[in-house]
Amino acid sequence: MQTPKPLLPEGARRTAAWCGVVLLVTGVAAVAVWLCIIFKTAVTPVLLALLGTALLGPVHSRLTARGMNRSLAAGLTCALLVAVVGGAGYIVVTALVDTGDQIIRSLKDAGQWIIDHFGISKNTNVDDLVANAQKLVEKFGASAAGGILSGISLIGSLIATSVLALLLTFFFLRDSDKAVQLAHSVAPRGTGDLVEAMGRRAFEAVQGFMRGTTFIALIDAVCITAGLLILRVPGAVGLGALVFVGAYIPYLGAFLSGAVAILVALADRGIVIALWALGVVLAVQVLEGHVLQPMIQSRTVQMHPATIMIAITAGASVAGLLGMLLAVPACAAAFGILGELRGERSSPSGA
Repeated sequence: MQTPKPLLPEGARRTAAWCGVVLLVTGVAAVAVWLCIIFKTAVTPVLLALLGTALLGPVHSRLTARGMNRSLAAGLTCALLVAVVGGAGYIVVTALVDTGDQIIRSLKDAGQWIIDHFGISKNTNVDDLVANAQKLVEKFGASAAGGILSGISLIGSLIATSVLALLLTFFFLRDSDKAVQLAHSVAPRGTGDLVEAMGRRAFEAVQGFMRGTTFIALIDAVCITAGLLILRVPGAVGLGALVFVGAYIPYLGAFLSGAVAILVALADRGIVIALWALGVVLAVQVLEGHVLQPMIQSRTVQMHPATIMIAITAGASVAGLLGMLLAVPACAAAFGILGELRGERSSPSGA
């Protein structure tokens, strides 16, 4: 019997098949994002706890390796987390509060200097720009805060989220040895090893990102603060704190915090010192891009800057500031899973 001729050529059928796969994956991802938004009250502490576990997991492992009880080790690790995050937060907030008014005043003066020296329309009013910027920040901050816990005050939502994230971090650290059993129990039959490998790869990617980013942020903040202090730029400590916080939003955070430092130097110390401040910021960025990142994050998932910018933009559109902070770790985990799938797919042929 003669085989019937296909209605579509081979190339068209392959294209249609890939389009179906892309639509299916996109639909599943869209549903997952929608569910995360719907259940953001529970999802946010879980994500923060995973980041905390990734950051301090090695500390817990070393304590348990020395014979310490897992619950006690998890409690000490969480206490260390509270001390480190609380101390760093106190230093950053204190520095920003003490120098915030001076930084804002300097930014206003820098804006006026730019208007005066570059012939911008005389109808432009710096006070109006500052007021509009404040409204934009308040609006953006409100949307970001509303993405954490709806219907509760900002302070209450932060406390509730922090406490829940801390408790979840304790349980994640204490019961991390049971994660392999959980992966095998929920995975379809015959795929337990693959699910375990994907989970390990994703967690290692997030772990490398958190530790590397924290270390790089600390070095950037110290170097830029030292440079601004040498140049006698006012509010140097607060600007350094801003650099440290901004480093957790790759590229965009460094650009914004560096621009603020340069504008403050321009307003208070003149164009020559501003150029020196620009040199300090660029030198630190070159050090980060060509030395620190290749050295510290060489074993983690490497992502193209364009991919990072797209992830940050998508995170901001979904969950505001919180989405910007979580977008890159989530993207790193996704790339880790894809890398494991590619390795699994190519291993039989290469065997």
